[in-house]
Amino acid sequence: MNIPHLLTRLNHRYPALLVDAISEFEPGKRLKAVKNVTVNEEFFQGHFPGTPLMPGVLMIEALTQVATILLFQQDSAAPYERAVLRGVDNAKFRKQVVPGDRLELEVTLGARRGRVVRAQGVARIVGQVVAEAELVIGFETLAARARRGPIVHETAVVHPDAVVGAGTIIGPFAMIGEHVRIGENCQVGASAVIDGWTEIGDHNEIFPFASIGLQPQDLKYAGEPTRLTIGHHNVFREFVTIHRGTAGGGGITTIGHHNLLMAYAHVAHDCHVGNTTIFGNAATLGGHVTVEDFVTISAYSGVHQFCRIGKHAFIGGYTVVTRDALPYAKTVGNRARIYGLNSIGLERRGFSRDLLLKLRKAYRHLIHHNTSRAIDLIEKDPALAAPEVAYLVEFIRTAAKRGVILRRPSKKADGVDEE
Repeated sequence: MNIPHLLTRLNHRYPALLVDAISEFEPGKRLKAVKNVTVNEEFFQGHFPGTPLMPGVLMIEALTQVATILLFQQDSAAPYERAVLRGVDNAKFRKQVVPGDRLELEVTLGARRGRVVRAQGVARIVGQVVAEAELVIGFETLAARARRGPIVHETAVVHPDAVVGAGTIIGPFAMIGEHVRIGENCQVGASAVIDGWTEIGDHNEIFPFASIGLQPQDLKYAGEPTRLTIGHHNVFREFVTIHRGTAGGGGITTIGHHNLLMAYAHVAHDCHVGNTTIFGNAATLGGHVTVEDFVTISAYSGVHQFCRIGKHAFIGGYTVVTRDALPYAKTVGNRARIYGLNSIGLERRGFSRDLLLKLRKAYRHLIHHNTSRAIDLIEKDPALAAPEVAYLVEFIRTAAKRGVILRRPSKKADGVDEE
């Protein structure tokens, strides 16, 4: 059973994820989970130096996380948006927990009154109880949150014609412009600015001082009503800047779903960002750039205007991309070069060993032959037949005038081994 999206998607904000696996599950009744206590846990660094012990409060937190998973899974017809620990009764800690222990966490739901439910939590090690407590958890369903409408801080400035969806929270001193449309259950942080013809979907988080939808940094822009559209479940951290399009570039900047843009990242006018991408701190896109799905652009990297970044590409830190960056590959450097297949990223996303071998062989052709010859060899080799390889070839064929990044560093100069 998978841990719910709330706990996995936001683990960059809440690093103390204290549930490793689910072992037993009775919907609406009981859930058993496991936490492996390791010596490299962050809380051991300052807790009882020389004698590492898992704090009792974190055992309560672990049981609360298990209770939240159970609560979120029990009723798919009325999904829960959030849960809050309201109280702890009759807590008992019977044995110390140290590195190497395997905590067995069991939570059983009890009486429910309105938006509050009680749950009995027990932590064991090899069957022996080490902690137990009665948890009092408050919760809220999506429907309930939608009914109460948006929450706007009294110091925020929201234009009367702006549309703010139900359940959205607008923080202090934020500014929302006349033509802005914000979906449901979003969060807009303090002093963030959203302006222009900007449409934002549901469940987006915009952190303090972000600037979304302002006019492009293009001297040709003359105030025309160009647009920015943003999908669902995106996170825009502090000082992120995203500009809407220009008339000469199609008139629109787009960002898909489930993207994370870290602090100071910049998306310029007429860019198109796909889904499930990660932008490191200060990663920057020039105008008219296309970033496809599952791309990672590491910190302080810059992408030149009119370039494309292919699916599952990894762009290393401080890289300068001046041509199209190939899909599935690691592109690193100033100026950027190919450093082989993005094997780790592709394995994490479920690419099979056979498919990785096909992609690796295709890249060998591209590295060791001129582009035309390499494509000919790839297409004539029946062992390389795969949709992903075909996409790679099509990506190269449809490259912009600037071409694609293919040059690979020599082993002698850069210490890069052959794939």
